[in-house]
Amino acid sequence: MHRLTGIETEYGLYVEGRGVADQLIDAIGVVRSCPFHAVRTWDYRLEDPRRDMRGFRVEHLEVDPHDAQIEREHPLPISEREARSDHALGNGARLYNDHAHPEYATPECRRLLELIAHDKAGERIVLACAQAYQQYTGNKATLYKNNTDHHGSSYGCHESYSLTRQVPFETLASNMLPFLVTRMLYAGAGKVGVEVEPNPRVPFQLSQRADFYMDIMNVETLYRRPIFNTRDEPHATMRRYRRLHVICGDANMSEYATALKVGTTALVLDLTEAGWRTPITIPNPVREAQRLSRDPDMKWLVETDGGTLSAIDIQRVYLQAAQEQFLGRDAETDWLLREWQTVLDVLEADPDLLADRLDWVAKRQLLNLYVESEGVSWDDPALFALDLEYHNIDPTEGLYYALVEQGRMLTLVSMEAIEQAIHQPPMDTRAAIRGLCVQRFAEQIETLNWERIILRSGEQTVRLDLSRLVDLDMRTLSRRLTTAPNISIFVQMVKEVQS
Repeated sequence: MHRLTGIETEYGLYVEGRGVADQLIDAIGVVRSCPFHAVRTWDYRLEDPRRDMRGFRVEHLEVDPHDAQIEREHPLPISEREARSDHALGNGARLYNDHAHPEYATPECRRLLELIAHDKAGERIVLACAQAYQQYTGNKATLYKNNTDHHGSSYGCHESYSLTRQVPFETLASNMLPFLVTRMLYAGAGKVGVEVEPNPRVPFQLSQRADFYMDIMNVETLYRRPIFNTRDEPHATMRRYRRLHVICGDANMSEYATALKVGTTALVLDLTEAGWRTPITIPNPVREAQRLSRDPDMKWLVETDGGTLSAIDIQRVYLQAAQEQFLGRDAETDWLLREWQTVLDVLEADPDLLADRLDWVAKRQLLNLYVESEGVSWDDPALFALDLEYHNIDPTEGLYYALVEQGRMLTLVSMEAIEQAIHQPPMDTRAAIRGLCVQRFAEQIETLNWERIILRSGEQTVRLDLSRLVDLDMRTLSRRLTTAPNISIFVQMVKEVQS
């Protein structure tokens, strides 16, 4: 990929014998039980989630009324900062509590398979936290990598993509909206039923997140969730970079689905930066996304300003443009273009042939098998439980991992790569500096975040500015940093690159 990317996953949490009122305490407890080396002094001063790409700053962010009511009825005697319990990990990632959900944000990655490894490493890290919490409390803690509790609450899986600020906002939004509406064809995680009112009778749908779309675009993430998020928080030099913050996607268990979701989105951004403009406009993206997700006949038709088009054909418009501009650029791009075309062709011919690659197809086949073998209807409560268990991240319990064990799901990264990602940052991005600082100089770190690290070196306070390192391949520097004999030499090496 020709940009920094990352994935932030909020995990669903269930602790045996505990209720909704205990969820926040349990989420904090899980995060604080982290058994990995970490620094717990996250710096919020450079964060501003209320700044909008359209040139203004909103007065406040909406909160889900259900969550707000629980927080009012069960206030905690600690500050918001303490409740978040931020951890910066030695692999360059961030782990924290986000509104009663343990959240893992991968380090910045430049290569697709490395991002997949770090996303899977996040599952192992959060699972280890839950197991440590379970040992402490005696209550079994289960984590789900999904987007709904099936009782009307949703939690997110967000993607981040660096891009140049030279791209006009209108071009970015108009190019991305039709693509984001239709990529659920291969990026959807699948879901039993519908959770919004009015509640149409739909046995199964493509996307877990589509039920919760409420707006075309805005800066919100907790309520009134949009398809296109306009948060302007680049975590880099503001005048040069944007960060596209995608919140409309599903959390994928399938490595292949994650790779296709992130890789194709990055290619569309490549097209956008190259000046390409989509010929497609969808006048009502929220309505069409929900219709697409819930289409029982899988015709997947979308109303555009030029008439009714197949969602597959809309995706092919983007695919063809990417093939014309980027075919032959590098091996990763060629793999993405080939797999993108293959998936669209097979979706059109027989979606069931993608059960080894796409979450929604694999899940639907499992549920169909249960319905047929047990003679139950799609309203049976057991189906909601099976839906949830597909996303259980414990390899000894989760249905997705049962399919992997049986050789029925395609995987892209080895267990060795995942194990390495648990402990080591990507060495070709600025995450290497953050991760190495945590590993080697934790006691000297005053604060840190995505953009900056403040260190104590002797009697001096030293600021390492990472905001300008977005475009640099850090491999050579990273190798040198691992050999730095002390913090002074480490800082000197980083500052040479900054200047």
